[in-house]
Amino acid sequence: MGAVLAALGTMAAIAVVGWLLARSRALGPHAEQVLARAVFVIAAPSLLAVTIARADLALLLSRQALVIAATTLVVVAVAAAVLRGLWKRPVGEATIGTLAASYVNAGNLGIPIAVYLLGDAVAVVPTLLFQLLVLAPVAFTILDAQAERDPVREHAASGGQEPVADAADDVAAPARGRGLGRARRVLARTLRNPIIIGALTGVVLSVLPWDVPDVVLEPFRLIGAAAAPLALLTFGMSVAGLGRGADRDRSRPRELALVVVLRSVVHPLLAILLGRALGLEGVELLAVGTMAALPTAQNVLVYAVQYDRGRALARDAGLVTTLLALPVLLGIAALLS
Repeated sequence: MGAVLAALGTMAAIAVVGWLLARSRALGPHAEQVLARAVFVIAAPSLLAVTIARADLALLLSRQALVIAATTLVVVAVAAAVLRGLWKRPVGEATIGTLAASYVNAGNLGIPIAVYLLGDAVAVVPTLLFQLLVLAPVAFTILDAQAERDPVREHAASGGQEPVADAADDVAAPARGRGLGRARRVLARTLRNPIIIGALTGVVLSVLPWDVPDVVLEPFRLIGAAAAPLALLTFGMSVAGLGRGADRDRSRPRELALVVVLRSVVHPLLAILLGRALGLEGVELLAVGTMAALPTAQNVLVYAVQYDRGRALARDAGLVTTLLALPVLLGIAALLS
């Protein structure tokens, strides 16, 4: 359990540094947005490209991968159905809320836990690949489609670039042409998304018949190493804004409760039950239960800041599920060890 404590302690220390930087305004008033964009545009894509390039994609066909994929999809379906279908939340906010309930901290916390608790970093690969190749592309497609319908937020999400097309053109065009034009623009925006580019680059490098030289990957590995600490600094800065300025809007209690219960209780229980049903035991069962119990990834807040959707929920879910991670992980380890 020392590894769990060390990983959580490291995350907390970096977040505290971000909190101190925000409170002192040492990096200026827009530091949170700048750091979030640095993670989104260059650090996270570099990390994804290198991670997937070195991963064995055959792991996606294992029983552990099936458990992770199936249980994650259940969590996604429940979160989306409640947030969007039952509570009628806007699509963008519902998408961020669904990510907060299903997208786990597999990189920053999952890797050290897999190494020290489970004995092999490979245990985290199915979770990482499913999130990067399935969850992220679908979420970004939805968020980009919403940004296309909202010129103001589209302008922010594109980093201040001019919108792809003028809204007046859509009004003048026939309905069918307008729909096809919008679909093409959404597809173009999605394919230009840095996270998607990083993941697709990693897939291409992974299936090449030869190994990419380390000298080629090393610059991207160094840049990617900044993704986790920068995301944690962004998280700490966001927490520092609670109760003042634009961040006085806290997340809705029922939405936060839904996300936390799905993330910290429902998902690990589903993973353990399905894993047992599929014959997993010992370290394999502990691996799927542990990966499913990881807290909400800080990258969800980065995405929320980037698209200006659901920032309060992403921030609060990351904080609460991270605080709950230690007792939940200790409980699972005690139950399955």
